[in-house]
Amino acid sequence: MRRLPIAILLAVASTACAAQEPPATSAATPIVIGESRVLDSAVMGTKRTINVSLPPDYAEEGKTYPVLYLLDGGVDQDFLTVTGAMRLDAMWGRSRDAIVVGIQSVDRRAELTGPTSDPDLLATYPTAGQSEQFRRFLGDEVVPFVESHYRTNGESGVIGESLAGLFVLETWLRQPRLFTRYVAISPSLWWDHEKLTRLAPQLLRGSDIRPPLALVTENEGGEMAAVADRFAALLPGSACHAPQTAYGHATIYHAMTPAALQFLFPPEQAPPPEYGFEVPCSPRS
Repeated sequence: MRRLPIAILLAVASTACAAQEPPATSAATPIVIGESRVLDSAVMGTKRTINVSLPPDYAEEGKTYPVLYLLDGGVDQDFLTVTGAMRLDAMWGRSRDAIVVGIQSVDRRAELTGPTSDPDLLATYPTAGQSEQFRRFLGDEVVPFVESHYRTNGESGVIGESLAGLFVLETWLRQPRLFTRYVAISPSLWWDHEKLTRLAPQLLRGSDIRPPLALVTENEGGEMAAVADRFAALLPGSACHAPQTAYGHATIYHAMTPAALQFLFPPEQAPPPEYGFEVPCSPRS
């Protein structure tokens, strides 16, 4: 009779071990969100990587799409985050879906800043000031490549944050027709003693009607807020300035990307108001 409890315990233990066996699985399937292309750039004099994510319904023949050009668009930069926001926006009807083209940055201080004669900046960042070359790379090589290899509809938006936001604003001022809509988030307007702000009145003088621009700034307070306000005061009334008091420089980009994409590619039909999908960016009066 003493052996019966032992037998029961052994049976229970055997059953427990069997229950802990991991379930059988199929072979792993990669989750694919895009593809990388390496361009042999004559403008940059080297090979450059772009990352491309296509909308889920891209396989439908004959359908065309707008293009989002994402600065700092490397896989280890902002490509994954912004692509995810793009697909989520489209799924909820917050924005139209778009082809996402991430341009991988190599030397941000070189590619995203304009020429400087400041000896201290040049001593610290000797490669700084090559934004015009990078802009030619985009206009002469990246955009034509995308338009010839993918089904685009002629609409394009560009988005960037920090130094990339500064580049967005400089491009909007110097070559506004390169893209059809622009978003600059927390741009580094302090760079080179606010040089872009000092140049803006001349660049804006006598210009054509410019494409839509959203300038989204963070709550850094003090002089940094004043720097953003000085640039915003120069913008034409059609431009949007959206100061965000709830975020700092390190938190604003990911928080405001969904609204930025809605600004760049507004849906054909407005989402229900109860969704709360508002673009906190109204034309300046």
